[in-house]
Amino acid sequence: MAATLILMRHGKSAYPEGVGDHARPLAPRGQREAALAGEWLRATQPPIDAVRCSTATRTRQTLAATGIAAPVEYTDDIYEASPHTLIELIQLTDDAIETLLVVGHVPGIPWTAWELAANRESDQATELSRKFPTSALAVLAFDRPWAQLDPGSGELTYFHVPR
Repeated sequence: MAATLILMRHGKSAYPEGVGDHARPLAPRGQREAALAGEWLRATQPPIDAVRCSTATRTRQTLAATGIAAPVEYTDDIYEASPHTLIELIQLTDDAIETLLVVGHVPGIPWTAWELAANRESDQATELSRKFPTSALAVLAFDRPWAQLDPGSGELTYFHVPR
């Protein structure tokens, strides 16, 4: 079984006065770059079978801007999640799902990508470790079922920053 995990940071958000962190919307740049991320995903990656997305406004708007049409589960568990929590959430994925997209936040998304990657000396991993900008995507490939994902068990195949 081959599984593809795509970890995406939300797009650039706006900071309207009086709006709490969870409710912050995307900025125009965030909308544009999330749309570019969706184009890249459709052009380079296998079709996405399922999405897990944080309930924050900016993550929901990021997912909408990508144009990805797959079943979505919105969960509060992604907001402010640690890599341990995100890995546990990913491990619950049904084996019928071959490609999973998770849309979330910093630091959870980049730390989870780093934690799952076996090839931490690769150019992609080095770039990811330096900075994981808004709308960036880390793609990891696994040769095992979702329930058996462990730190260091995947190959970071792409780190893409849509600009």
